[in-house]
Amino acid sequence: MQSHNLLNQEEKSVQPSSQSTFAIGRTVGILLLLQLIAALTLPFILSKPITFGSPAFLTAVAAHSFQIRSAVLLSFVGSALTVYLGISAFQVFRLYSKSAALLFVVVCAISCTLDIIQAGTIMSMQAISNEFVTSGTANSLYQVVGAAVSSARRSAHITQLLAIGAWMFVFYISLLRFRLIPRVLAVIGVIGVVLQFIGVTLIMLLGYRSIGQMAMPLLPIEITVAVWLIIKGFNNPTLRPSAVSGIR
Repeated sequence: MQSHNLLNQEEKSVQPSSQSTFAIGRTVGILLLLQLIAALTLPFILSKPITFGSPAFLTAVAAHSFQIRSAVLLSFVGSALTVYLGISAFQVFRLYSKSAALLFVVVCAISCTLDIIQAGTIMSMQAISNEFVTSGTANSLYQVVGAAVSSARRSAHITQLLAIGAWMFVFYISLLRFRLIPRVLAVIGVIGVVLQFIGVTLIMLLGYRSIGQMAMPLLPIEITVAVWLIIKGFNNPTLRPSAVSGIR
């Protein structure tokens, strides 16, 4: 009887109130929208000139210097939001699986790091482009260096996409596994991430041109899940005694 009472006390201590769960879910939903804008959408749109290839980017990037720098600054904000998202979701995920919660924080941190590395390669392209335009000469050395920097940026971008896909996959799998949102939404989220990985990340990793259309469903999916969380929050977790003992 005493052990049963102790177990009940432990369950109450780790299980959040419905208000707490709703607040965390709402925070995660808001962070998803902000992160979608600051990390997954605007930076890629603003940094379009870097995708022109070499040597075309040597003049294009310098001509859009402010736009490129704005994209880099936004990506820093988006990277920070990714980590904040991981920490916020951790508070609920840990109630079901501490290892899954820690994994999500880790992949978010890795994604943040690779975002910063990607931003560094973009600034390198900006620097070589400015030097090329300032010199006013068609020195072949700039083209050689430019091609190398452009290739490095593409490689960094692929690893960045891998990390983005990783945190999204862990996120939606966790939502599905722990039933924190309607299963239909979670399943659609997983499908969207898989399509994006196959059509963009994997294809680019194999050296082929990405199929952007396969990534398009992910945008409305992210918005839908974010809006759902803002309105409804996470489903209130009901922990079994075995789950409570596993949280320690």
